[in-house]
Amino acid sequence: MAESDTIDQFDIQILRALSRDGRISLQDLSERIGLSTTPTARRVRRLEKDGIITGYSALIDETALGFDVSVFVSVQLERQVDDALARFEAAVRDFPEVVDCWLMTGDRDYMLRIATTGLKEFEEFLVGRLTRVPGVASIQSSIPLRRVKQGGARIP
Repeated sequence: MAESDTIDQFDIQILRALSRDGRISLQDLSERIGLSTTPTARRVRRLEKDGIITGYSALIDETALGFDVSVFVSVQLERQVDDALARFEAAVRDFPEVVDCWLMTGDRDYMLRIATTGLKEFEEFLVGRLTRVPGVASIQSSIPLRRVKQGGARIP
């Protein structure tokens, strides 16, 4: 955002409402936050232009699509140099099983969330693909028992 622009309570209400329902109409949104439609639309456009709202998407239930198993995988590379990082990241982008990938600090270089139809598919992915990415030194896997909290972005 530009220095002169600040996030006020109306903007926060807009962000909270859109994070709960990205398909809400401008009319309903304006009624919910207590502004008329034109200034609400102007604020939404500014939040989009300033990169605070980065897009709109549907929330998908992975289990409804058959992806019943999530596994968190931490990866340590042999060397943490630019070209090794770039090679690993390029490989991970091509794996549909990898739904999230984070470059980390600490003992491990990357944290991935893998979504598969079951442990057999996870094993095939792990042994047949992930361990074969050049530069991977070690991998640790953790299987979550249940999700305690789910959220999108943190909003003030």
